[in-house]
Formats: sequence, structure tokens, C-alpha cells
Amino acid sequence: MIETNVTETSFRDKVATVDQKGKRIWMFPQKPAGKFYNARLLVTAIYLIVFFGLPFLKVNGHPIFLLDVLQRRFILFGQIFWPQDFFIFALGMVVFIIFIALFTVVFGRVFCGWVCPQTIFMEMIFRKIEYLIEGNGVEQKLLAKAPWDAKKAAKKILKWAVFWIVSFIIANTFLAYIIGIDELEKIITGSFAKNLGGFISMAVFTTVFFFIYLWMREQVCTVICPYGRMQGVLLDRDSIIVAYDYKRGESRGKFHKNETRTIGDCIDCEQCVKVCPTGIDIRNGTQLECINCTACIDACDKMMKAVNLPAGLIRYASENNIAKKMPWHFTWRMKAYSIVMCILLGILVWLLATRTDVGITVLRVPGQLYQEWPNHQMSNLYSYKLLNKTFKDKELTMVAENFDGTIKLVGERKFIIPQNGYTLGTMFIYINSEQIKNRKTILKIGVYEGKEKISTITTSFLGPFSGN
Repeated sequence: MIETNVTETSFRDKVATVDQKGKRIWMFPQKPAGKFYNARLLVTAIYLIVFFGLPFLKVNGHPIFLLDVLQRRFILFGQIFWPQDFFIFALGMVVFIIFIALFTVVFGRVFCGWVCPQTIFMEMIFRKIEYLIEGNGVEQKLLAKAPWDAKKAAKKILKWAVFWIVSFIIANTFLAYIIGIDELEKIITGSFAKNLGGFISMAVFTTVFFFIYLWMREQVCTVICPYGRMQGVLLDRDSIIVAYDYKRGESRGKFHKNETRTIGDCIDCEQCVKVCPTGIDIRNGTQLECINCTACIDACDKMMKAVNLPAGLIRYASENNIAKKMPWHFTWRMKAYSIVMCILLGILVWLLATRTDVGITVLRVPGQLYQEWPNHQMSNLYSYKLLNKTFKDKELTMVAENFDGTIKLVGERKFIIPQNGYTLGTMFIYINSEQIKNRKTILKIGVYEGKEKISTITTSFLGPFSGN
């Protein structure tokens, strides 16, 4: 009995793509087909249109989406974000992580199989190129084992060349998300000497993608990506996964024509194994290598139809749904995640809604004491920094709110901030000495754009020591 249990669970002691000696086992999955694969093709088409088209979309001449790490600015759907808005991004990342957790608790790794960039590019682009050039899984395996000759060399070189071209296109698209499509065009059309850094970036990005899809492939999902490990913690018996109905399928046995079947519905054809891009046997249960791509569902449904047995032996289901025939229900874990998600999402929406278009910082110049002037006037020197988060120039004015005084710029007449930029300077604040009752007086200053008040800033005024 102990030996049997070890045999049944031994698949969990190793990765399907590595043998006992640690040597790579190359995967040559058969070409999938079926209703789920057709649905994935539709999702892929939409995904690729968005991915390759988004860098070209602009609003008033500016990109609608840009992750400019070099300039430390981000444009999301036409709104520009600067380092001062980092806390919003930090909260956004927290919301995103909790969303992943909630989504995994409910639907397992559906994200991996349907919209993960690694799966989209590997299975729906590069794998299709291989099928076109080298043939189906069996033909690819035979070609890999065949000695090198002119025919094999021609196929391999053609595949590598196409892989490199596609990797180059993907790399340039990713680069466009970082530097913008206009800057990318300047690099492509400009001279090599003037754009050396850009060309090096292109080469590095292209090489990385080429290496991933030619060599790493499914290893990214099974070894590098942490999501497979996360699902082991997040999944419970009510999570929806791609599952084998062992209650109906066991015990397995080959199908014989005109037989009266007295065993399980699994005919042990192993088609589910042959189409799996990560090389697992879904009949062993949930495994970290499974990316929920549904190729095994389509393969199994096809075989069930061929032998006149009901489809759905492998399907989207929860463990409780299969083991106890329980319908899916919204568990307390799902409710807890949802509540936290809604709270954080509400805070994020509130921060975005109350976010101002101008970042304003006014600080008293350190080391500077107050100055006394005629007519009982006193002054402090301040430095200011005004950041324009929009794509149009802004002219601002500052008005004293809780004090009777004057604000005078040094060397400037107006607060003018260029679009997508900032302005620095110094200014004096003059106050009648009769208003200064303490060593430090809190001042409130209203900031206006035209007649519209956009912000109220608070600073301090340093006066003489009090006699009290």
C-alpha cells in the first residue's frame, strides 16, 4: 500500500519538464482544437489589437498610455502621474494584488491560460509558427531527433529567423510603452550614432524575448513565475479550476467497440496529456504547472464524442463540485476578499477623484530669519516648486487667506508653469508685525487658476521670540 501511494503521488515530487537527472524534457504538444480553443483565439485577437494598438493612441497629441520610467512619469488613459503621486500607484498595486488573490480563490489560474502575455505569445503566436514550419507535435519531435541535414537546417533557420522578427516587433512595442511611439520612431529613423542607447535597448529587448520563446518557453510558467506557487496557498476546495472528474472517470480502461462499459468513462487515450503545453497529466489533480489553458478539455471532449460518452469528463469545476456533487457557492473567504477589495478600490477612486492637476510645495528658506521693514512690516523668504501635471500651460495666483499680507515673487511677476513641467523660485511674504503673536505663525494661502480655487497650502511664518 505504501509503495502504491508513493507511485500515485510521485508526480508531485518533480516538474513534468525535468527528468530525474535534472535534464530538460522538451515539450512537443499536439495542436489543440475545440470550442475553448476557438474562444481563446477570439480573446487573443482582442488582446493583440489592444497591445499593438495602444501605443499609437493619443489624446491632444499625447499618448494615452505611457510608463516612462526614465523620466519618472506615467500616463494612464490620458492622465499624467509624477513621483509625487507614487502613493496612488502603491495603493493601486495593493488593489491589484488583492484582485489577483480574489480572482485566484474564485477562478484559479484562468488569467494564466487566457490573458497572460507569456501564454498569449507562446501558445497563440510562436507555437503556431512552429506548427506552420515544423508540423504538429509528433513531426516536431521526429525533427528534433533527426540528424542534421539540409532539410532540418532550413526549417530551423527559418523558424529562428521568424522568431527573431516577431521578437523584434514585440520588443519595439514594449519599448514604445516606455519611451513613447514618437521617440521610438526617432530611434528607428535616426542615425545609429545619435541613437546608440535606443538601438542597444532594442537589441536587449529582442534578445530577451527571443530567448524566452525559443528556449525558456513553458519553464517561465513552471519555474520562474511565482503565480503557480501562489495558487497552492490561495486555492481552496471551492475554487473553480480545470479538473478531471475522477468520480466519473475511474477506474480507467481502454475503449472497445460494442462493449458494455462497466468501468469509468476515462478510456486512457492520454490525449489530455499530449496536448498539454506544460506536460502534466491533469488526471493526477491540480498541479502548479497547470495554466488552465483548457487544451485538455477540448481534447477530452473530442474523444468522449467519438466514443459516444458524455462530454465534461475534464471541465471547469471545483473539488467539492466533483467529490461531493456540491454546487458552487460564494464562500466566506471570497466575501472577505471582496469586502477588502471594495474598500481599497473605493479609496483608490477617491484619491484619483481628489487628485489635483498642480503639485504645490512652499517652504520657508532654512537658515533665514525674519526681516523688519518700515511701516511695521515683517517678511520671510520662501522657496516654491509648482508642478504642472497636465498638457497645457497654467498661470496661477496666490492669495492670503488667514492673514493680512502681501506675496511678492523674486524676479518673477507671475506663477507660470509650463505644460508637463515645473517651475522653481523664491518669494517674500510680508505681514504687519501686529499680526505676529508667536515665534511661529501658521499661514494659509489659497492657490487660484483664474477665479477657480484649486488648492490651499499651509506654511509657517517665523517671527521674533515672544516675551512670554
